[in-house]
Amino acid sequence: MYIKRTQKLTKASSCASLITSPENIYYFSGFTGGEGALFIDQNRRLLFTDSRYTVQAHEQAPDFEIIDLAEKSLSAFLKGENLQTIGFEDDFVTFQTYLGLEKIADKSVWLPISDKILEIRMIKDETELAAIASAAKLADNAFLYILTQIAPGKTEREIALLLEFHMKQNGAEGLSFETIAASGVRSAMPHGTATDKVIEKNDFFTLDFGCKFQGYCSDMTRTVVVGKASDKQKQIYETVLSAQKAALSELTAGAMANVVDSVARNLIKDAGFGKYFGHGLGHSVGLKVHEKPSLSPKCSDILLPGELMTVEPGIYIENFGGVRIEDLVVIKEDGYENLVASPKELIEL
Repeated sequence: MYIKRTQKLTKASSCASLITSPENIYYFSGFTGGEGALFIDQNRRLLFTDSRYTVQAHEQAPDFEIIDLAEKSLSAFLKGENLQTIGFEDDFVTFQTYLGLEKIADKSVWLPISDKILEIRMIKDETELAAIASAAKLADNAFLYILTQIAPGKTEREIALLLEFHMKQNGAEGLSFETIAASGVRSAMPHGTATDKVIEKNDFFTLDFGCKFQGYCSDMTRTVVVGKASDKQKQIYETVLSAQKAALSELTAGAMANVVDSVARNLIKDAGFGKYFGHGLGHSVGLKVHEKPSLSPKCSDILLPGELMTVEPGIYIENFGGVRIEDLVVIKEDGYENLVASPKELIEL
């Protein structure tokens, strides 16, 4: 698996590559240690790390030659190579680090290759999809649990902590991102992370959350009403749900990302809520919770089998509240597979 990934990298970059971000080190080698760098070209796969991680490196990255930094530093290695070009992760390397690399390998031209790496990572293989599906299941189970805990008088932070603990207690390695838990008028904030606000009767309550399993992220959103929904709350909720279902029906390999986005966006607009849906319809998920491609008006990518996308329309009305419903789906040749099983019809608690 890792050999195939490194082969794709050397073919795409057409030069030697220096990989230093934790996500890409893991993606190309399987190594999860806290100190490391990969050097990859057509003939070599080298993993540089220190004595704290050499045993781990041999176990996790058997396809790589392990080099102890105490025996040969990365700087000394690069100086001795005299390479014409070296690829680097321009979306991760700081400008200061870049200047240092230029001084170390002053005869080499450093080429940005982050876009090429992200393109390689767009298509998830079976191992990746299995890890993401496991993360999604952990989140599903946590949502069903948290429905039994949400009640007026509790705070957003209490509910978020219970949700996060449930995921970690049942096998999650960590969180995909800081949990969004926004109730009442705060649910009109698309990224309203949890506060000490007390949940009140008849509040909208939006939970957007995810966890990591074997390095891969999940992402889902559900909005409930803590009490009895008003007619306006029902109208907003049903509009978002209809928009999501309509967009999902368009998802398949060969669909254009911005066209799928427009299906949901136009439905919300026709219902009179167009100005209240300000973000893109979705994004890809993998080792990071936001990856390429995206479902947005600006993305004209053609969706491909094996890509993973969120579908998350929303309506957010200031001083009233908001609704978002988000699923995580795998693009297939003839449609999609939804990894989120939680109910999404309106739930009144």
